[in-house]
Amino acid sequence: MNTSVENGQVGSARAWFIWTLTALAFSYAFIQRVTPSVMVDDLMAEFTIGATVLGTLSALYFYPYVLLQIPLGALIDRLGARLLIAIALTIAGFGSILFATAENLGTAYSGRLLIGIGCAVGFLGSLTIAARWFPPHRFAFFSGLVMLFGMSGGMLGQGPLASILNDVGWRNAMWALGSSGILLALMIVVFVRNAPIGHSSTTQPKQTWAQVLHGLGQALSRIDVWKIAIVASTMSGAMLTLGGLWGTPFLVATYGLDKAYAASLVSLMFLGWAFGAPTMGWLSDRIQKRKILLIIGSFILCLSLAIICFIPGLPLSFTVALFLISGFSGAAMAVCFALVRENSPSEISGSVSGIVNSLTVASGAILQPGVGFILDQVWQGEVLNGVRVYHTEDYQTGFILILASCIIGFITTLFLKEKPAKITSVME
Repeated sequence: MNTSVENGQVGSARAWFIWTLTALAFSYAFIQRVTPSVMVDDLMAEFTIGATVLGTLSALYFYPYVLLQIPLGALIDRLGARLLIAIALTIAGFGSILFATAENLGTAYSGRLLIGIGCAVGFLGSLTIAARWFPPHRFAFFSGLVMLFGMSGGMLGQGPLASILNDVGWRNAMWALGSSGILLALMIVVFVRNAPIGHSSTTQPKQTWAQVLHGLGQALSRIDVWKIAIVASTMSGAMLTLGGLWGTPFLVATYGLDKAYAASLVSLMFLGWAFGAPTMGWLSDRIQKRKILLIIGSFILCLSLAIICFIPGLPLSFTVALFLISGFSGAAMAVCFALVRENSPSEISGSVSGIVNSLTVASGAILQPGVGFILDQVWQGEVLNGVRVYHTEDYQTGFILILASCIIGFITTLFLKEKPAKITSVME
């Protein structure tokens, strides 16, 4: 029996505490990811910009995030998660403060880029800690559970943050987020450890840089990894684009809601993800199958988006239900991280997870400004209080781009491969 298991460290209360701190880093990243969705009017008025530029400003979070995922996966394999998460959160904190003090668009761009850099480590770091502090057969469940933390952050970044903005303004809110990131970084330095005493990662020699680069090249050359990454990215695209930016102004324009209430309704998409991700992870561990859940989840997501895009005059309750359903079904994406690890050598697990996460976030980097560009193309020239006015049909036209990406993902799920199921007790 593993020494760390005998010592009661794997799966212990301490393990849960350590993992929770790293999961909070991903929750923080998700708050930062969606903050522009409740600042749309404020930022448009502050910097005198339209939907395309706003989409780009929001998506600047994703560009460094995407580019860093693959090397970060390799770096985590080499250096461990604790140090990287702490440094990254500190960068995100200072990026938030820079954004809060921005007097021009260039400074806002710089702050948003730093936030993206600093938020890049949380998800992969949390998965790495889960893999080392908990039994291997529970990995899909923890992939889903860390999504629950992320989506909880997404919900906090919607209705609650919108209410705070009404009281203190967007600049003070960003100051608070910056301070919180730095505080969490200090807690991770003090309390988190990369692995239990006796874990293989603490007893085996670390990989050399040459081995890291070789493993990275090996990961990049695997076609199955890229297919899984495409599925993950297209399933997350709706959440990152609707939930992360354009869903709130869509509900405001369509139903005449105030911003805080619209944001709270959009947050139901994150609620769907919050419960769907651990549920899908647990179920895939239970039945020892991944592909079928991805096929079903992707199909339901496509159907939900098609109804939003093409059927006018939907009741508010029905539209909100579609947001919830699309969140729950899209959360099947969490299974992709278990699938890619099972189809890859263990020594490149961080690298392949980085590739999948990179494309997952890339969907937001592409779709957020993409929808914004379409909105500006169909904009009819109407302006209210210095802010461009977009109508329901404009948003529906823009959302077709999201639907098209999801259809590509659904087709790709049909060609995924998975290893034969292992007979493993889920009660171990």
